[in-house]
Order: sequence, then C-alpha cells, then structure tokens
Amino acid sequence: MRWPRQRLPHFLGLGTQKGGTTSLQKLLEQHPGVYLPPCKEVHYFSQHAEEPARWYAEHYRDARRGQRRGDITPFYLFHPDVPARIHALLPRARMIVLLRDPVERTLSQVFHARRHGFEALEVADALAAEPERLATGGTYSFQKHSYVARSRYLEQLDRYEALFPQRQLLVLKSEDLFNNTPAAWDAIQQFLNLEAIPLPMALPKANAGSGEATQVPAAVRAQLREALSITAIGVKQRYGIDWGWS
Repeated sequence: MRWPRQRLPHFLGLGTQKGGTTSLQKLLEQHPGVYLPPCKEVHYFSQHAEEPARWYAEHYRDARRGQRRGDITPFYLFHPDVPARIHALLPRARMIVLLRDPVERTLSQVFHARRHGFEALEVADALAAEPERLATGGTYSFQKHSYVARSRYLEQLDRYEALFPQRQLLVLKSEDLFNNTPAAWDAIQQFLNLEAIPLPMALPKANAGSGEATQVPAAVRAQLREALSITAIGVKQRYGIDWGWS
C-alpha cells in the first residue's frame, strides 16, 4: 500500500467554519510548493471515511514531486470522530487551525445558514433552538445548526491534542490572517516547511462591525459572550489569542 500513502496529504486545514479557511485556501493555491485538490473540501475523514485510502490519494494524482499536498476541510475540527481517523492514517500530518472571535463566528454561521436556506428562524430564535435541534435533529442539524457548539473551540482542540504533539498543530487567530496577513503567511510557510515567498495576494480586512452583524441586537451579543466566555478565556490562556472582551 505504498502507492496511496505516497500521495496522501502532508497537511490539513481543520477549520474553523467561517474562520478564514477559504482565504487560507486561496493563499496556499498561489504557492508553487503546494498542491490542493480542485474541490476545496474533500471531507474524506468526515463524510467519506468508509472509502479506501486509494480513493483519497486519487485527489492528489496531479501533484508534482516535492509539492506539499493539503486538504482544507473546516468540518474536521468540529467532527468528534475525525481526530482518531486522521491519526490512524496520517499520524505525522501537520494541521492548521484558524480561530475567529467565537461570537462573530457564531453570528456569521447563522447568517450563512439563512442565506443558503438552511435556517428560517431569526438569529435569536435560531440560537435558542440550537440545543433541542442538536439533541433531536440528527446529522442535518449537527452540520447546519451547530452555531454555538462550533464556537466552543477548546473541547474540539482537546481531541486533537490528546493524539498529536503540539508541534503538529498551528493555531492562528483568524483576524490576524486578515489584518496582519504577511506575519500569518510567514508562520504558515514556516510551519509547512515551504520555501518562503512574498505574500501572493492581498486579503480583505476583517471587519466584524459591518454588514449583517450590525443588525444583531446588543442583548444577543451579550448572551453569546456570556455563553462563550470560558472559550475565550481558555483560548487566551492556552494559545495567547485575545479577542479583547474576555
């Protein structure tokens, strides 16, 4: 089985959803030392785990010798079974995690769900309905209505840190990817052992106070900050990432 193993990914982008993984993908696609499949989210470890490794390797058959092969699928961070599956197949893989302000990430996911027809409720009602939906809604709600749950980063990262050494995990603040992109780009290149090249493209500045987010009542934001304060404090203590409100 050496053939597929030689063509499996060297690194994974784990998430978080609405945390900048699309921007990460666009940046890495511009690096000549990186190969990413044409489809952004392969979902091998989350939705296609029953397929053989050869199926996964087929996504990388066009990679050139020496390129670092990657799989950026933001569902990997949240899915509880994925860390063990990765460890079984790719125990030496390097993994990148982007963490966005959990309140802003939660709201962004709700608006995303509403735009795409996955959510008919208003923001406050959708958040209030989440616990019952996750308890009774099965796979669909787990994927589409896990708003606050996906923002509880520590328990998700705990599952990875129980299996992988810290040197295989790069945890970055999403806002740094947008607002201090050159420094974040340098950290990513170094982590993936890539030849350092200048930043290939500019990213739009992150602005949590624009667009749909301005329509969220202050009371809803306050409730989310209370619900996610343990997450924000823990992330600050463990990774030095501070969103300025915890």
